Amino acid sequence: MQDLLNSPAGTLIKTSLVDFPERVAAAVFLKGCPIRCPYCYNISLIGDTESSTDFAEENEFVSLSDIFAHLEKRKNVLSGLAISGGEPLENPRLVPLIKKARELGYKIKLDTNGLFPQKLKDLCDAPLTRPDYIAMDIKTSPDRYGLFCPDKNRAQDFSKVYEKNILASISIISGFPVECREFRTVLVPALVDEADIEKISGIIPHDSRWYLAQFQNQSCLDPEYCKIEPYSAEQTEKLVELARKTHPLAQLR
Repeated sequence: MQDLLNSPAGTLIKTSLVDFPERVAAAVFLKGCPIRCPYCYNISLIGDTESSTDFAEENEFVSLSDIFAHLEKRKNVLSGLAISGGEPLENPRLVPLIKKARELGYKIKLDTNGLFPQKLKDLCDAPLTRPDYIAMDIKTSPDRYGLFCPDKNRAQDFSKVYEKNILASISIISGFPVECREFRTVLVPALVDEADIEKISGIIPHDSRWYLAQFQNQSCLDPEYCKIEPYSAEQTEKLVELARKTHPLAQLR
C-alpha cells in the first residue's frame, strides 16, 4: 500500500466546475489504459499503470498521498470527486482513493470505457465504493472495438471480448437512476457515422443522457488523426438529431 500511496498516480485538477454535474469537484485522472484510441489526447496517461508510462514525463503526476492531502484540505469547499483516466478501473489506486474520499464526505463520479465489467460490478456492489454517478464512453459500434487494440495482430481476437464487455458494462450502468448516469460519444469522422449512431442507439437505454462531442484534431495519439477534419456544423447536427430520434436527452456537449 505504501508504494501505491507515494508512487505516481495520475494528474489532478484541484477544482473543476465541469467534471461532475451540479457539483464543485476535484478531478483525478489515473494513469493506465488497455486500449489505444487514435484520437486520444491524454497521451501521458495511457502507459503502463505501474511504470513511469510510455509517454509521460514523471513530473506531470501526483501521488495518491498528494491527492488525499488536497481532498482533506478542500473538503469544506468541494463536494465531489470525479475519477477518470486513462481507465481508472485498471488502476489499483482506485478503491483506496474512493474509500478515502468517501471517508471525507465526497460524492464520487466515475468515468469508464466499459472494458472491465466485473471490476465495475464489484465496485458497484460494495456500498463503500459504489459511485454516485457513472459516465461511460462509447467510442463507436461495439463490434468495431478491435480498432483500438494495442496489438494490431490480435485485434480480431479481442474484438469479440471488447464487444461482450461493453454490453455488460452498459447493463450494469443502466441499473443506476437516469440522473446518476450518462453515456458519451466523440464524433470522430473515421470512427462514428450514421450507422454507428444507430447501433449505439440500440444498446443504451432510451431515457439516457447521451452526450455527443465534436472531435478535436489536435495532439492526437496517432498523428494521422490530426489530419482528419472534424464534422461540419451541419453534419454534426444531423448526427445529433439522429441520436435524438431514439434518445430525447441526447445533445451536443
